[in-house]
Amino acid sequence: MSKGKNSTPPGHVNLRMLAEHLELSQTTVSLVLNNSPSAKSIPQETRKRVTEAAAQLNYRPNYFARSLRQSKSMSVGVLAPDLSEGYFTRVMSGVVEELTAAHYFYFTACHDWKKELIEKYPRMLVERAVDGFLLLNTPADQIAVPVPVVAISAHSAAENVTNIVLDHHEAVLQALTHLYSLGHRRIAFMRGPRAIPDSEFRWVAIQQVAGEIGLKLDPTLAIRIDSAGWSMKAGYHPMAPEIGYKPMQALLEKTHDFTAIFCFNDIAAIGAIRALKDAGRSVPGDVSVVGFDDIQSAAYSTPSLTTVRQPLTEMGKRGAQVLLERIANREKEFPGEIVMKPELVVRESTGPAPTEPRASGLRNRS
Repeated sequence: MSKGKNSTPPGHVNLRMLAEHLELSQTTVSLVLNNSPSAKSIPQETRKRVTEAAAQLNYRPNYFARSLRQSKSMSVGVLAPDLSEGYFTRVMSGVVEELTAAHYFYFTACHDWKKELIEKYPRMLVERAVDGFLLLNTPADQIAVPVPVVAISAHSAAENVTNIVLDHHEAVLQALTHLYSLGHRRIAFMRGPRAIPDSEFRWVAIQQVAGEIGLKLDPTLAIRIDSAGWSMKAGYHPMAPEIGYKPMQALLEKTHDFTAIFCFNDIAAIGAIRALKDAGRSVPGDVSVVGFDDIQSAAYSTPSLTTVRQPLTEMGKRGAQVLLERIANREKEFPGEIVMKPELVVRESTGPAPTEPRASGLRNRS
């Protein structure tokens, strides 16, 4: 046992009790436990006594008192539609890495696109004295809070907000140039739900790039993931392949006159591949499929998925870094937008356009 009083204080051990136990001043103990630069002047033996006693007595710092002294709670709020497999888990891996390294705690709230929760949760988190907000795919212009905000994939031009966004024009250019070079001219597009900020920005980019490369868009080949289906209220998970299976199934009931499809995300693309196979279409023999995000399972689907890789982990890390910088430097000017670069990953789900695509419309069901 470390030198000090023999009796172990009962219950929660605070700084005063620990100092009395060690027969040291609270200032000395505090400097050691906070790893302060001034602690270097304290003898090594004393520092060892303090850390050993803190561990033995299960000392826990009073973060509320510390936050009052520092004017910081060392916590942030993370607001997202959901935290399902795919986009959000990859982004959060980067967020958690940075916040953990900075000794920051975080509260995560999922609003499932419910307006009342998007309004309610920020208020609740402000009441818990968070130092800032990180918004994942959640529009910042719907949230008014008195602390710094960083939004990832939200495209929200709002005061006191830094947006981390993907270069959608470059992402679309890489995907469509790839398909165009393989001879595809009849390309279908699976758009995202209207609630997702990226959806409209990517569709605008598709229209722009199509004009640049001379690709004619057929509005009858543009389908959309059902917004209701994206919500947990629909009865299945918002990131289940069914979100892509059903729109592709509906398109195939109308026409087979396309040789490729560019999907809103990888989960939808995996669902679309299954719908194509169920309809007797081979991938990529009859139809090439391109996804978006490059989630972990994209490389292991059958066939493995050609996709536009978003640097999701890096976007999460960058978002957390900027938020912490904004919290530490409240008066400093920060950019309203930071643009991240995509990368096309070519795998098995894309190939040359068939020389004689089946353009007769509905499949012969006889």
